[in-house]
Amino acid sequence: MNTRQNFLCQSISRLGAGAALSALALCSSGLAAQPTDGSETVEPAVNVAEEPAIEANSGETKAPSPISARVVWSQFADVPISGDADSTLRYAGKVDAYVGVKGSALGLDDSLTLHIHPEFKYGESSNGAVGLLPANTQLFYPGEGDVFDLSVNVTKRWNSGTTLTLGKVNILDLAARIPIQGGGGHEGFQNLAVALPPSAIVPGSITGAVLNVPTKDVLFRVLVFDPELQSRRSGLENPFSKGVGVLASATFPTRIGGKRGYYAVKIAASSRSQLADDALPAALVPAPGSPFGNRKGEIAGVFAFQQYLSEDAANPGNGLGIFGQIYVSNGDPTFLDASGFIGISGNPKSRPQDRFGAYYFRYSLTDRLVGVLQNRLALEDEQGVEAFYTVGLAKRFRLTANVQFVDSAVRVRDFGVTGGLRLTTSF
Repeated sequence: MNTRQNFLCQSISRLGAGAALSALALCSSGLAAQPTDGSETVEPAVNVAEEPAIEANSGETKAPSPISARVVWSQFADVPISGDADSTLRYAGKVDAYVGVKGSALGLDDSLTLHIHPEFKYGESSNGAVGLLPANTQLFYPGEGDVFDLSVNVTKRWNSGTTLTLGKVNILDLAARIPIQGGGGHEGFQNLAVALPPSAIVPGSITGAVLNVPTKDVLFRVLVFDPELQSRRSGLENPFSKGVGVLASATFPTRIGGKRGYYAVKIAASSRSQLADDALPAALVPAPGSPFGNRKGEIAGVFAFQQYLSEDAANPGNGLGIFGQIYVSNGDPTFLDASGFIGISGNPKSRPQDRFGAYYFRYSLTDRLVGVLQNRLALEDEQGVEAFYTVGLAKRFRLTANVQFVDSAVRVRDFGVTGGLRLTTSF
């Protein structure tokens, strides 16, 4: 890897760290994929599937265990195949464990659930070799190199379906539940542009509270969080010392032509009174005295949607649909002022265990930031296309081919193409 590529790789390791409003906004609509009558509203934290155990030959059903666990392990191999990046094959992996402990296991009420999410990342990726946005989200969080992180939170559920989660929450857990689009990076798309869309207001790992209130027609959500990234932290170090962030959203489940759709609007704001330099690479932090980054507070809005075009009645949840998002902010001190993407994803009817998708994205750095940095680094909008196809090899094994075409935000970089494979195992 040459000096410029190494610089970019190090830079992006901080760029996305404090940026996830768009992803979280999409997660609001993703969580609405469940009925909003309170019967199956997904919790805003780790949701470990719990199936009743069937006694052999008895026909009787045992009560589900109060403790459940699931592990997801993805192995990645990728290589830049076009552009000015070194064509070096890289290998890496990410292991996530999801543990749910119901209140009865702790002598409490089962309306309470303790969620524990340890994660470990290892190896090398092509992040930073082509675009400024990380090409592989799972290999970007929770940090550079071989990294371990732990998220712990508690959820209280009421009979109405309302839930309140307190603690440290990994936003990738929310992104993974978005219908049609998907997210998180273990499945579906890998680029941060869609797997966890950056914004610089909501971090990728938060400490705070998440309130979900489902009604018959709308899912309401409010988050109150520390605007500082909590990856590789307990979440208790000087909480809210840099201000407080709030996200409010409303998701509307609809049916168009009998096909399900989810449309969401949301607003995020932070009282942070300084530039979030911990969320930016050093090259994108203006020098002291710069006219950028002195404004107090920030605000952004998102409109996101997922709409099925066809649904497979024989395989609930399968089908073909389109998705998209538009994001805008007031700019300074937020380093992104606008972004958007649109795509399509679904399952082949002849092979319901497979999945495919493609989308186009464009991200715009705040004009004032680009202006103050023009003598240091020439920047422009970043845009690109990502496509994937996943083959369901067996119940617990899925092999994905992924290709990304990116026109980097760094103006001197050539248009680049990255290809890769991902093997995901669940147990």
